[in-house]
Amino acid sequence: MTKNTVDHTISDAEERVEVSLNEGELFTLAGVHDRNLRLLRAFLSAKISTSSEAITLSGSRQAILEARSILEELINIIRQRGSLDSDDVETVLRLLSNAEQIDERDIPSGFSKIDTPQKQIYLRSPNQEKYYQATRSNDLVFAIGPAGTGKTYLAVAMAVQALTTREVKRIVLCRPAVEAGENLGFLPGDLKEKVDPYFRPLYDALLEMLPAERLKRLIDRNTIEIAPLAYLRGRTLADAFVILDEAQNSKAEQMMMFLTRLGARSKALITGDETQIDLPNKEESGLLQAPQVLSNIPGIEFVRLDETDAVRHELVRRIILAYQDFRNHKNRDADHHHQPINE
Repeated sequence: MTKNTVDHTISDAEERVEVSLNEGELFTLAGVHDRNLRLLRAFLSAKISTSSEAITLSGSRQAILEARSILEELINIIRQRGSLDSDDVETVLRLLSNAEQIDERDIPSGFSKIDTPQKQIYLRSPNQEKYYQATRSNDLVFAIGPAGTGKTYLAVAMAVQALTTREVKRIVLCRPAVEAGENLGFLPGDLKEKVDPYFRPLYDALLEMLPAERLKRLIDRNTIEIAPLAYLRGRTLADAFVILDEAQNSKAEQMMMFLTRLGARSKALITGDETQIDLPNKEESGLLQAPQVLSNIPGIEFVRLDETDAVRHELVRRIILAYQDFRNHKNRDADHHHQPINE
């Protein structure tokens, strides 16, 4: 923790606090072209001024307390990682701004990281940390939540980490190809050409974590296999890290089929968004049924993510909330419309 010294009181309403820095930390904290500093100044009420050895905060006592806790956390991240980017700043602002009290386990500098050959991936929210820990301690985990919360990206990262540390011998990535009605034979090209459009998000994630040539070799050797859900029928997947993505579009019988593919020394992650079901009859979704059937089985854990875990553009969080409000309002109107009339 950084050492803070109160310089002096400017007036009854305004104070000034100095947060000391080690050599070189100001450059890292400020970011490229002062991007991080601009973010902090835009979001915080306290005024921020800098020198090579300290940051000075001025403003009301409450504004200074909030700004100081955020700066201390950012400095902790710098001292742990040796770096800081705008995503870190946005994460700390999201979690610590206006926070009356926060559990130590929910402080960003304490979140886990996932090591992959091309990058280290830092978790960005308490629910993402729960997701990671659930996967470490269970062989079957469901991650359910809206777009942008890291469900698929973190699943792929954990699979790549498990493969590179030899916890598993292969990765199997699958999705229900609902848009094609699973009738892939009617599409032009070989199997790879047929399914590529549906698996682009998984390829994109893999390319961030593995060198392109190495990824190609792993796919050519079937060490990483990408296949439609329907193609897993009748197989047993041992020594594998298996991911079922877009699971909301699997029917209940397909979900059962997938879950029973799990072999010895394997782990499975199921990711999906209950609000984006593309099935003609949404009630048939295996993702909706799974918590009702499996929630009491040891070794299976369900993790819920929400708009607070959205790690894409800030607008994504606002869009998720807007659609939630719209759906809730629509449901309330529907319930009101169907209320019986007392005669």
